[in-house]
Amino acid sequence: MAEKIIVVAGPTASGKTRLGIALAQELCGEIVSADSMQIYRRMDIGTAKATAAEQAAVPHHMIDVAEPWENYSVARYVEEASRCCEDIISRGKLPVVVGGTGLYIDSLISGRDFAANDGDEKLREELLAEYDRVGGEEMLRRLREFDPERAAKLPAGDKRRIVRAIEIYKLTGMTITKHDARTRAMPPRYDAAQIILGYADRAALYARIDRRVDEMVAAGLFEEVERLLGAGLSDSCTAMQAIGYKEIAASLRGECSPEDAIETVKRESCRYAKRQLTWLRRDRDLVWLPREEYPTEDDLLAAVLKN
Repeated sequence: MAEKIIVVAGPTASGKTRLGIALAQELCGEIVSADSMQIYRRMDIGTAKATAAEQAAVPHHMIDVAEPWENYSVARYVEEASRCCEDIISRGKLPVVVGGTGLYIDSLISGRDFAANDGDEKLREELLAEYDRVGGEEMLRRLREFDPERAAKLPAGDKRRIVRAIEIYKLTGMTITKHDARTRAMPPRYDAAQIILGYADRAALYARIDRRVDEMVAAGLFEEVERLLGAGLSDSCTAMQAIGYKEIAASLRGECSPEDAIETVKRESCRYAKRQLTWLRRDRDLVWLPREEYPTEDDLLAAVLKN
């Protein structure tokens, strides 16, 4: 039987952190972060990490586990987060998974097999170079020879996914189509009660996001990005592609004004929240809690415990 966990998800700025902590305190649990940017050290303000006081109130896991220059994969997340969950369960406590990165959450719950995900770095570099040399159409033709189903879904310009599909086949002898089908047929690793914080009024969510961006700026977001750039972190690093970092970095380089950078962060954060909600709505087995109906953390906690 799958072990039980609780998931608190939702769009950015919806109040996941505080609800997760309240649930962990109420149910003798520990937090496992499911945020693809909170994994990075020294990126605190722009990723809205739990404060030092919040992390002291309840044990937190999967925060500050990688350096900003590392390319951190979903495969690595599942491996490390599942170890955290198993450790928490072994001590008689409840994992409370909190975050807004849907792919991380889905992959952790399902127990997807990522054995070939990290692959072979040398082979990947060779395939990437081959793609650049012969072009996307030719690489797609090669993929079509052994996995026509996946090839039909990919445009020739999707370099990363075409290379990945060929890489997995060369490493395992199994097409990515077959690999994904086998993974979907597996029973889930965890029995997850999923709580989703949402907004019936999208404008209210966007206003909340705007306020939080202003709070991040006041808390020192520009200075945080400046320290990262000063430490030699380049724009090519995955961490610097996070919303709030690439825009501020552009301003610090003189490519736009600070005011324009802040407005861009707000706009892109709202767009990201919309994408998060779209992802979450794909799964019907969720408990949605509109923030308009549950405006305080106490209201939310009572509603979750009732369910």
